[in-house]
Parts: sequence; C-alpha cells; structure tokens
Amino acid sequence: MKAVFIVYNQANTERVEYMLDRLEIRGYTQWADVRGRGSVSGPPHLGTHTWPEMNSAVMTVVPDEKVEQLLEKVKSMDAINEEVGVRAFVWNITESV
Repeated sequence: MKAVFIVYNQANTERVEYMLDRLEIRGYTQWADVRGRGSVSGPPHLGTHTWPEMNSAVMTVVPDEKVEQLLEKVKSMDAINEEVGVRAFVWNITESV
C-alpha cells in the first residue's frame, strides 16, 4: 500500500474530489487552508494580503496498483493550468491498524 499526499490550490477542490471518485478511491483525509510555496516556481499561497491564495491537501492510502493511475490524473490536472499548481507525493505504508 502507498500513501499519496496531494497539495493543490483551493480552486481545484472539486476537481480533486471528482478525480478520487472517478478512480473509486473512497477513503481520504482532507485539510483546508494549507499555506506554503512551491520549491521551484509559482507564487506563495499564504492567505495574506500580499499572497491571498490558499492551498488544500488530501491524503489517501491506496493499493500499489492505483498509484500510477492517480499520479497520471494529477499530472493531467497540473498540465491544464500549471500556474495554479498541484503536486503529489508518495510514501510506502508498511503497516496499518
């Protein structure tokens, strides 16, 4: 199993939820009002007067065979509007209870 952590502009919340539904990924945890800035490009999303945009994040744990499909959907979403930004990170899950 793998954990996939996806960080995205809040404007993409419905798209991310739709993507998870289409991939039949039911379980996830979502965080609203996530602040940060990208390591390469794009403006900071800090919720301030100067940088008013905010991110959200979602983490899901999926079987290994779902990861590639999920990452392809994230790449497609990012390609549609690279300035808005969406990133995904994958971790191995060795145990769960």
